[in-house]
Amino acid sequence: MTYIQTYMAILVASLLVIPFLKVTWKGIITLSVVIFNAILSGYLVFPELLGEKLAFIFPGSIVTGEIPVRIDALSAWFILLINFTVVTGALYGIHYMKAYKMQTSNISLHCLAYILMQASLTAICVIQNSLVFLFAWEIMTLSSFLLVIFEYYKQDTLKAGINFLIQSHAGVLFLTLGFIWVYYRTGSYDFYAISQFSLTYPHIVSLGLFFCFFIGFAVKAGFVPFHTWLPYAHPAAPSHISGVMSGVIIKIGIFGILRMLQLIQTDYIVLGYIILVFSVISGVYGVMLAILQHNLKKLLAYHSIENIGIIGIGIGLGTLGIGQQNATLILLGFGGALLHVLNHSLFKSLLFYSAGNVYQTTHTMNIEHFGGLVKQMPQTTVLFLIAALAICGLPPFNGFVSEFLIYSGLFDEMASKEMINLFVILFSVFGMVLIGGLALLCFTKAFGSMFLGNPRHQFHSAPKESGTGKLVPMYMAASFIVAIGLFPQFFFRLMGEPLKLYSDKIIISGAISSAVSIADTMQHIGFAAAGFIVLGLLIFFIRRKVTAEKPKPILTTWGCGYVGETEKMQYTASSFIRSYRKLAEPMLSIQKRKIEIEGVFPVYGRHETHPQDKIEQYFIDKPWNLLKIFFGKFRFLQNGNPQFYVLYGAVFIALIIGFPVITETIKKIIYFLNQI
Repeated sequence: MTYIQTYMAILVASLLVIPFLKVTWKGIITLSVVIFNAILSGYLVFPELLGEKLAFIFPGSIVTGEIPVRIDALSAWFILLINFTVVTGALYGIHYMKAYKMQTSNISLHCLAYILMQASLTAICVIQNSLVFLFAWEIMTLSSFLLVIFEYYKQDTLKAGINFLIQSHAGVLFLTLGFIWVYYRTGSYDFYAISQFSLTYPHIVSLGLFFCFFIGFAVKAGFVPFHTWLPYAHPAAPSHISGVMSGVIIKIGIFGILRMLQLIQTDYIVLGYIILVFSVISGVYGVMLAILQHNLKKLLAYHSIENIGIIGIGIGLGTLGIGQQNATLILLGFGGALLHVLNHSLFKSLLFYSAGNVYQTTHTMNIEHFGGLVKQMPQTTVLFLIAALAICGLPPFNGFVSEFLIYSGLFDEMASKEMINLFVILFSVFGMVLIGGLALLCFTKAFGSMFLGNPRHQFHSAPKESGTGKLVPMYMAASFIVAIGLFPQFFFRLMGEPLKLYSDKIIISGAISSAVSIADTMQHIGFAAAGFIVLGLLIFFIRRKVTAEKPKPILTTWGCGYVGETEKMQYTASSFIRSYRKLAEPMLSIQKRKIEIEGVFPVYGRHETHPQDKIEQYFIDKPWNLLKIFFGKFRFLQNGNPQFYVLYGAVFIALIIGFPVITETIKKIIYFLNQI
C-alpha cells in the first residue's frame, strides 16, 4: 500500500509542477517520473512474476464499492514490458521533441499526457473493479488521443486523432455492455463476479459475454475488422508515440482478452476456433496491405495488425488447449503469444524510432524518395535491419523464438483426428507461412528502397545520422532483441507463472519437458545462426585486410549500353513488388494513376498506385456516406432565415403544450370505441 501511495504522490506532484517549468526541464522531469514509476512498479510486481501474489482492497465510494487491486503473474508480465517500452519511448522522445521546443504549451500537454498514459496502463493491469477499470481505460484513451494529435494544426493529424477517439469509444461501449450485464446478474463490480456469471449460466450465454469483451478489446488491439483507426493514428503521432502505441497501447487489448479467458468459463474449443480464424485473417490482411504502402509509418502500422494476428493465433491455440485439456498446446500457444507480445513491443518500437530518425533528417516518410541512406545513417541502418529481421521471424532474433513456439503448437495439434480441428489448424499453418513470406517481401522492399542504392530525391539538406540521445534507447531495444534470440530458455522460464494461470488444473509435467526441449532447440538454432553471422563478418574482415594494400581503381559501372541517370534506372519500391500487386489486386482495392509513355524518345511518363483498405471502405466509408446523404436531406432546415428559426421554436412549444391534450383525446376515443 505504501508503494501505491508513493506512486500516486509522485504522479500528482509531477502533473502540478510540469506546466510551470521551462521546456528543457519539462522533458527531464517527465523522463525522471517515468523512470521512477517504472522502477517502483517493477519492484512491486517482479516477485509476482516468480510466483507470489499480491492483493489488497481500497475503500472506494458509494458508487464503486470496494476497489480490489490484484497483481498476478499476467499483470506483472504486462507491466514490466509496458515499463520498458515507455521508458525507451521517453528517452527517445526527449531528444525527438527538441524540434518542437518553441511549442511550450503543446509540449506541457504532451508531457502530462505521457505520464497519465503510463499510469493508466499500469492501473488497467491491476484494478479488478469494472467501474474503476473503465475509468482507467478512459484516461488511457484520452491521454493517447492527446499524444496522437500533438501536431493538431495539421488537418490529417486531427482527423486521425478524432477517428481514433471515436472508434476507441465504440470499443468502450462493448466493454460497458459486458460489465453492466455481469453487474445486472450478480450485483457486483468485482472481476470475480465475471467467473460466477459464466459458471451460473449456459456456455452459449458466457460465450456471448466473452464476445462483448472481445470486441471491446479487439478495437484497441487492432484485430480485423476493428483495425481501421490504426493505420491513421500511427503515422500521425510523433515517432516515439507511434512506438509506444504499437509496442504497448494496442497490447493492452491483448491483456484484456487474456484476462477474460482466465475469468470466463465457456466452450473453449469453439472459442479457440473463432479466435484462430479472426487472427489468421488479421495477420494475412495486415501484411498484404503493408506491402503496398508508400508511407513508411503506415507500412509499420499495418505490420502491427499483422503481428496482432500472430499473437491471436497463439491465443487461439492456447484456448483450444484448455478445451482439449492439452497442456502442451496451452504452454506453446499462450507461451508463444505472451513472448510475441514482448518481442513485438521491442522490434516495432525500434522500427518506429528508426523511422523517426529518418523523418527528422529528411522531413518525409515517402519510401519512394529514399535511397542510399546507409552512407549517411549507418547506425540507424543497422538498427532498422536488426528490427526488420526480427519482425520477419529470422534467427538469431527474438521474432523467431515466439513464432517457433506457435509453429510447434500448430504442428503438435496436426496430430488430431477430428476433421474440423485439422482443417482449422491447416488454415492457421497456411496463414502463418503466408504472413512470414509476405513480411519478408515487405521489409526487403522497405530496407532496400530506403537504405541501399542511390538517392532518388534531392533533399534540402543532406541526411545525417541522429545523435547519441536517440540512438541509446534504440540500442537498448536491439540488445533485448538479440538476447531473447540467443537465450530463449531464460525468457521462456520467466513465462512459467503466467502460463500456470491457464494450465493450473491440468497435469503438465510431460508438457513442461516437451516445452523445454523445444526451447533447447530454439537456443541451438539461435547459436548456429549467430555463428553463421559471425563467420560472415569474419570473412568480410579478412577480405578487407587482405585487399587493404591493393590498388582500388574507381571505374564507371557498366550501364548495359545506357549511361543515363542511374538513380532513375533503379527499382522503385512500387516496381519491386509489382508482381505481388498484380496477384493481390483482385482481393484488394488499388487506385491507379497512369500517364502512358509514347514515342521513340519519351519525354514524360508516370505510374502511381494508391492502396485502399477494402474493409474500411465497406464498413466505415459507405455507412458514413449514407448517413451524410440522409442528414443532407434535412439541410433545408438550417437555411439562415431568422423567421424560420422562430417558427421552429413556436412549433416545438406548441407540440409540448399540445402533446398531453392529444394523448388524452386519443385515450377517450379508444375508451369510446371499446364501449361500442
